[in-house]
Amino acid sequence: MEPKKLIGMVFIDKFADWEFGLLSGSATEWFGGRIVALSPSQGPLRSIGGLKLIPDRGVAPDENADLDGLAIIGSDLWPEEDAPDISPLLNATLSRGAIVGAICGGTLALARAGLFEGRRHTSNGAGWLQSKIGDYKGAELYQDVPHAVRDGHIVSASGAAPGTFATSFLEALMPEQAGQVAEMRAFIAQEYQTA
Repeated sequence: MEPKKLIGMVFIDKFADWEFGLLSGSATEWFGGRIVALSPSQGPLRSIGGLKLIPDRGVAPDENADLDGLAIIGSDLWPEEDAPDISPLLNATLSRGAIVGAICGGTLALARAGLFEGRRHTSNGAGWLQSKIGDYKGAELYQDVPHAVRDGHIVSASGAAPGTFATSFLEALMPEQAGQVAEMRAFIAQEYQTA
């Protein structure tokens, strides 16, 4: 039996409640994966909605060498100048061939780490990343689309796209289960179909 895929989710204070649930729930319930919560601080952390989260691990690369995927969850604090620098974890994870994804403000961590260089990506609208951190490597490959964008092992999405973020991330992480991911995508899309 193949070992369960392990996904680390990075949270910081004021994380967005709506951006991780579909990925974490479906990864474990439908795809047999496992989730661990990571944070540069020991916690407890509070979501925008006031939920409390106590991280399982820190963000040191050696502590997370077993991750198959890494998802950076948005927060009101990622745009701040003193936002945590998780570049060592991002670069180490990607260099091992694992999947790295970010949604909403979490995309700032990838931009700061230079992971968008040479890769198509998206975030919270054209010019949003530059408005927060200035020019960054790969800015010319920004895709102004309402859904997640995958380029190789990198998945990015706006805060309004948790559904396609989850499905694109899972498709990248588990290509052998593409059929099941397609079923999930169709299931989620039903909500937006009109009579």
